[in-house]
Amino acid sequence: MDLRVTLILLAGLLILVSLLQPLATRLRLPASVLLALVGITIGALSTFVARAEGGSAMGVIARVFVDLPVDSNTFLYVFLPALLFQSALSIEVQRIIEDAGPVLLLAVVAVLVATFVIGFALAPFAEVSLIACLMLGAMVATTDPVAVIGIFADVGAPSRLTRLVAGEALLNDAAAITLFSLLLTMELGGQGGGAGAATIIFMRQFVGGLIFGYVCARIVASWFSWLQDLRLAQVSLTVALPYLAYIIGERALGVSGVVASVSAGLVLNAIGQPRIAPSDWQFLHDVWEQLAFWASSLIFVLASLLVPRLVNQVGWHDVWLLTVLVVAALVGRALVLYVLIPILTALKLSQQIDNRFKAVILWGGLRGAVTLALALAVTENPAINPEVQRFIAVLATGFVLFTLLVSGTTLRMLIRVLRLDRLSPFDQALRAQVLSLSRDRVAGVVRKVGHQFRFPDNLVGGVVSEYGDLGDVKARSAPVTAAAAPAAPLPVAQTVEDESDRLRLGLIAMATLERELILDHFAARTVSGRIVEELLENVGRLIDRTRAKGLPEYLETAHEIIGFSWRFRLAHLLHRRFAIESMLEDVLADRFERLLVSRIVLEEVSLSVVEKLGPIVGARLTPRLLDVLQQRQAMTVAALEALGAQYPAYAAILEKRFLKRVALRHQATEQKTLFEHQVIGPELFGVLTRELQAARSGVDARPRLDLGLETRALISQVPMFAELDRKQLDAVANLLKPRFAVPGERLIHKGARGDSMYFICAGDVAVHAAGQSITLTRGDFFGEMALLLAQPRQADVTATAYCLLLVLQDEDFQALLRGSRGIRARIDAAAAARKKMNEAVPQS
Repeated sequence: MDLRVTLILLAGLLILVSLLQPLATRLRLPASVLLALVGITIGALSTFVARAEGGSAMGVIARVFVDLPVDSNTFLYVFLPALLFQSALSIEVQRIIEDAGPVLLLAVVAVLVATFVIGFALAPFAEVSLIACLMLGAMVATTDPVAVIGIFADVGAPSRLTRLVAGEALLNDAAAITLFSLLLTMELGGQGGGAGAATIIFMRQFVGGLIFGYVCARIVASWFSWLQDLRLAQVSLTVALPYLAYIIGERALGVSGVVASVSAGLVLNAIGQPRIAPSDWQFLHDVWEQLAFWASSLIFVLASLLVPRLVNQVGWHDVWLLTVLVVAALVGRALVLYVLIPILTALKLSQQIDNRFKAVILWGGLRGAVTLALALAVTENPAINPEVQRFIAVLATGFVLFTLLVSGTTLRMLIRVLRLDRLSPFDQALRAQVLSLSRDRVAGVVRKVGHQFRFPDNLVGGVVSEYGDLGDVKARSAPVTAAAAPAAPLPVAQTVEDESDRLRLGLIAMATLERELILDHFAARTVSGRIVEELLENVGRLIDRTRAKGLPEYLETAHEIIGFSWRFRLAHLLHRRFAIESMLEDVLADRFERLLVSRIVLEEVSLSVVEKLGPIVGARLTPRLLDVLQQRQAMTVAALEALGAQYPAYAAILEKRFLKRVALRHQATEQKTLFEHQVIGPELFGVLTRELQAARSGVDARPRLDLGLETRALISQVPMFAELDRKQLDAVANLLKPRFAVPGERLIHKGARGDSMYFICAGDVAVHAAGQSITLTRGDFFGEMALLLAQPRQADVTATAYCLLLVLQDEDFQALLRGSRGIRARIDAAAAARKKMNEAVPQS
């Protein structure tokens, strides 16, 4: 087909897609259902006209639609990667993690169950092989969420139901296409070894796709930092990402390209936002939403145009096979929903799912263009038996039409029958509160505008009265000053009835405000993307857990956030076991900056709680919110001060760096304002911008945190070693090993075998012995008693601050005592004093 004709066809289809959107809204039909119906109608009419009119003008036009320049590769390599990537990029990853169990079950296990249930149900009645029946089962196991989620949005279905369906559809495409490809290879005779070998290949392709997609997304995300403020370049990178992941994974590495595209989208969704400015991230999302709209709409129309090509000479036996297929698909899906998911819930691997949700998921498993594209791939493969081609084409197409025309058109009614379109009592009360607050504020704005422009009092009063009975007309038209008191919150009876629910709502709102402030700092470039990523992850965890269990979980999660992460513990372990300092220095610097930014953000939140959250939770609960926030502030400040006491110079450097970033941000804003008001010209503005970028790059480079674990430098901090000459210091340095300890770390366990002693270079430890606690500080040592007396440890010793220690092993301890009489005398004197003190304490 001529390129110009192809472009005209594409443009015409885009116009058709645009016009069908408002029509679908008016008819209250899912847009994808209407697109499919129109596409099938155009395809059928074109086929009829092309045969009837022959070479006439109408016949030529009809032939354009009959001989479309698209095949299965167009769907699988052009539309599918973009569609899957955008779905992964827009999904709420943190919220999906809450339902990871049922989502994975629906997305992966359900595909396998559906494939085998459908395959074995059809095999006794079909005149094709079992592999062909299983291949059909894999093809129709994919679900299309577009129409379903559109219906959910229209009727106000619960958000969890939407997440379950979206998460299932995102991953089951990947699982189903991977399984289909494997079964297609087996049908062509290219794969032996039985079910075991097939399972291994499936897992290799699936897991390999996940890993490859992860690597691709990490690489692209790392490039974002080079492309700050270059949003077009950032979007271009993301457009290339799913296609490279799909094609390289599929063709070069032998893994699932579909899984790689999904994995890349999910990973970029999780880690990409903190790496680019919030406005650029929103722009990226907007571009991808437009690309996905084109892809999803065109794939439906084009696939539907091909339906007449796939279906011909349908007989009653085909209708019987389609009936078996429909029943088997519903049975397979029901097995997962009503048998496997309850088992998952019983094992506490998943939250319980309402049976009404299960009914909607069962009936709402619509199939769409992916199934048709796979059917087209089968019919285009000349190596496949024509009988198998016809079997696949007729049943796959018939099943898609059944789900779209029957399930799709009745799903809305099912949701209403099950009363899932109604808000919960909690949400109803919250709705009343929100509407009341908004009415008060809108009425205030109307009064202010009416007074400003001198509108008649009766006119202003009439408009204000639409927002509730708020007093007489003259009062309504009175001027409103900025100092006017905010509207009082509604009585408790009119808000959420359960006080714990209202407190939970306030905590979630407070955490959401914290998230917004973190993003504001990132947009202002006062914090680095690396730290923002951790902060957003922590706040996301705080919101998710609070939503599930309220205040206790909020406080527990807040303690976890202040605590030491797995990465910190790993770095600490590597330092302690293998003397690797670089990773520990890195995570300590991260902790320093994260605590500093957290302290600043929490202080900003505290300034907004009364104004922004008070009207939501009410006057009674606002002090409780403030109290909880103060607890978090106290924990954060204590952790920051503990670290700052050990490294005060580094703390000062970070604080100065933050202030410099603030200054540079305001300088950039002022220069941009001057340029926009034409006070300065483009040449000068360009010079100033480059100077700012140079200054910013210098500030953005984080200073290195030196742990101070160089052994000779640490030895000089211990008074006991001050009398040693250079030769003796070198000998002692070869015996001592530096160690870094964190607050709360247990250094010595009572009853353990004594194998080392410790010298304190910096920090404090607490010795718990004989019913009392003794604090040791810089210059002190401990652990020598067990070595001198050759007995088990008599006390517990815990670090109470960040500590720099020198550790001396037992055999090196004896060598040190033999080599220096002065050190031997000091240790013996300290040991005798501690022994005498222990004997003086009465034993319980």
